[in-house]
Amino acid sequence: MTTALVTIPAPGALAPMAAGAAALFRLWLGSKDAGTVRAYQRDLASFATFAGFETAAGALDAFLVLDAGAAHAAALAFRDGCRADGLAVATVNRRLAALRSVVSLARQVGRVAWALDVPDLPAVKYRDTRGPGVAGFRALVDAAAVRLDAKGARDRAVLRLLFDCALRRAEVVSLNAGHYDAAGGALWVLGKKRHDRERMTLPAPTRAALDAWLVLRGAVAADAPLFIALDRATAGVRLTGRSVARVVGGLGLAAGLGTVRPHGLRHAAITHALDSTNGDVRRVAAFSRHRKLETLTVYDDARRDHAGDVAALVAGAA
Repeated sequence: MTTALVTIPAPGALAPMAAGAAALFRLWLGSKDAGTVRAYQRDLASFATFAGFETAAGALDAFLVLDAGAAHAAALAFRDGCRADGLAVATVNRRLAALRSVVSLARQVGRVAWALDVPDLPAVKYRDTRGPGVAGFRALVDAAAVRLDAKGARDRAVLRLLFDCALRRAEVVSLNAGHYDAAGGALWVLGKKRHDRERMTLPAPTRAALDAWLVLRGAVAADAPLFIALDRATAGVRLTGRSVARVVGGLGLAAGLGTVRPHGLRHAAITHALDSTNGDVRRVAAFSRHRKLETLTVYDDARRDHAGDVAALVAGAA
């Protein structure tokens, strides 16, 4: 990364407090879900590298002994350095969120008396909320159906969950065999920022895809992963989010759709749900599990293309 504009002083005489920083770090990570932990660990490792430390705990120990002004200057330098390195705005803002979050906990436990108020970089969210669309999803399923083996069955089941239920890839890979109630036609899903699984009733095509996969998967314990890797090197290991991305991306190329991402299927599902319910954001929120209805209004606006409609009116008057 670029050279830090503000030097964070080494802990020096406060080095014995490093254990306290490490404990704080563990306490902070313990309050997050697994996906957030992995992302935030990478984000704070990036901050440590920027600050010239080998570990995130060491960097945080030095950072938390700064006064409010120096801490904000360092955080601003980190933000601007990330941006100068060409990182996406969303990535930079997530790294800032990680830093703000750990400072918030440090303040709660009396480690610091200040809050970190460095603002995010301005970003346009959900610029493309349509995803590959229904036709694109069908093309992906057709591409997966070319294979009649276990991989084909697994991939079709994953696609169905990503689209039919608008699951996030982290929600898919966290599933165990016991989270699928075949008799009741339901799935117990651990949603984003949730601590307990919630029951989701599955439509018939989704159940059929899961049942077909499980026939080839074979009988397993309830705590065994529902979806596993099938390649020789990692056969039997829980499928990862990155693996799901590779599966979807590969099927997108095979179907002639170009780049397709797992979250694009969620976007497509939500947009189709809004189309099918005539924009009933409350019903669709129950389906998508969005906590804020405002998020779905962005999908709805993009679905109806208000800007395009007005542009057509303006152009027609010229």
